[in-house]
Amino acid sequence: MSSTAAASAPGGGISSDFLPVLAEVSQQLAVSVDLEQTLRESVAFITEHMRAEAAAVFMLSADGSTLQCRACVGPVDIHGLEIPAGAGIVGRTVARRACQLVRDARNDPDFSARVDASTGFVTRSVLCTPLTTAQGVIGAIEIINKRDGGLFDDADRNTLRLLAAPTALALNIARMAGELVEKNRIQRELSMARRLQRSLLPRRRRGAYPVRALNLPAQEISGDFYDFFDLPDGRIAFTLGDVAGKGLDAAFLMVRCASLLRWAGKEGLPPGNWLARANDELREAIPPGMFVCAVAGYYDPARREATWASAGFPPLLRIATDGAVQRLPAEGPPLGILAGMHFPEQRCDLVDAALYLFSDGVTDVRDSSGHTLDIDGVEALLTEHAELPLEARLRHLFRELRTLRVTDDITVLGIEGRPAGEQCVFAHDFPAQPGELATMRHGLGEALSAAGVGTELRQALVLAIDEAASNVIRHAYGGPCERPIRLEVWQDGPALRFDLIDRAPSADPDRLRPRDLDECRPGGLGVNIIDATMDAWQLLPEPGGGNRLRMHKQLRPVVI
Repeated sequence: MSSTAAASAPGGGISSDFLPVLAEVSQQLAVSVDLEQTLRESVAFITEHMRAEAAAVFMLSADGSTLQCRACVGPVDIHGLEIPAGAGIVGRTVARRACQLVRDARNDPDFSARVDASTGFVTRSVLCTPLTTAQGVIGAIEIINKRDGGLFDDADRNTLRLLAAPTALALNIARMAGELVEKNRIQRELSMARRLQRSLLPRRRRGAYPVRALNLPAQEISGDFYDFFDLPDGRIAFTLGDVAGKGLDAAFLMVRCASLLRWAGKEGLPPGNWLARANDELREAIPPGMFVCAVAGYYDPARREATWASAGFPPLLRIATDGAVQRLPAEGPPLGILAGMHFPEQRCDLVDAALYLFSDGVTDVRDSSGHTLDIDGVEALLTEHAELPLEARLRHLFRELRTLRVTDDITVLGIEGRPAGEQCVFAHDFPAQPGELATMRHGLGEALSAAGVGTELRQALVLAIDEAASNVIRHAYGGPCERPIRLEVWQDGPALRFDLIDRAPSADPDRLRPRDLDECRPGGLGVNIIDATMDAWQLLPEPGGGNRLRMHKQLRPVVI
């Protein structure tokens, strides 16, 4: 029995002989979720079942503008052929969403003889039906010429329409499966990029550390970055950048630029040279049309002074505690555009003031009317809660920004200078237990870092204070107990004062002397370490009982 006879029963119904064929087609197509495999199997099965000389499956592009041959069978390979969505018999089928039966192709106004002319193949009869899903038409199946030399008829049209239904369903499932696989792949890449970006951010500092920063990506990954790290001479290096563009290209350029700036900044180069080196390195590898706006500089806590160079970045804001605002615009072009660029150095003092750096995503947030926040709005939000600590101030800013429409990554970095005069930069109370000394050492180290003390001196000072506290436990209190010890660290510019206070019986200052190093015996070097590290020290009686060991250290001025 022929396929057409099997498909159609008298009266236009479906022959029972065709139902097993339809079931077999549906089952074969349902087992594959690979789009290309499904396309090949579909067109091969339909060609054979319809006893056609050639067949092709055309799929609509994602934007619906073109039809592309994704699979074909026959003497002419047209795989990859692309035509406008409304062109030819296939385009007409898709546009009308109806099967097209053309018994004499040469007389059809939409028939194109271009392929026949170039290959020698002769198209006589064409049958084309749309591939339709619940979401609409996704393409079409076209079969050409019956092998027995006859012409396609209404029975063939009914058969192809029946075969098109499970084919369209299988193709749609395969396409959605492919899209899901691609989506998962992209999601994995985005997650990897996000983890990589987060690994580059500096760890959060506790205590009175003068630099704080926050970042809010507008999408899964961010084109903004920030960094800050301590240098051995006591300065704090800081950078903030904004990569032009979106997506993975911008994300990986951000990783490259952030790593490059940290690498160059570790050398302690002057800020202008720092950016110049990064610019020349980026210029050799940056994709065309991309660039990076950035700021790089140093904060010297001992001198309460910031120095930086800016490459196409929004103006920095210096806001004093009395409300005075100073805008400090960029004086250099963005990074990665031209090699050999010069980036002027800028500076300001931060006595009784804070310095704010922010990406243009902050000023570009919009209210319900579409108006941008602009720099005036940023100034208002930062001064609104000037009495709050720096991190709380930045978090207040971010809460306000989240109530608006964020269109780009937003990143803010703040540097808080201390007021003039002596300030307590660290205070810690703990019981006279050796196990409490580790917490004290950690907090003291962070406070000294924030105060601008270099690594080597910081370690020596922590050791000296640790020895002093151990002596209080061992000698003043006579061993571990729950009696109190208090450590205070005061700073006035480059001058540090340490007060270690206990409530033990008053000690005789004359008995607190460095040990003779010629004596060959272990231990007993705590006073020697204090004597060698501090510029001066003295033991004072506390009113009401107890002792105060007061130690002084002058920081060396840093030359940039």
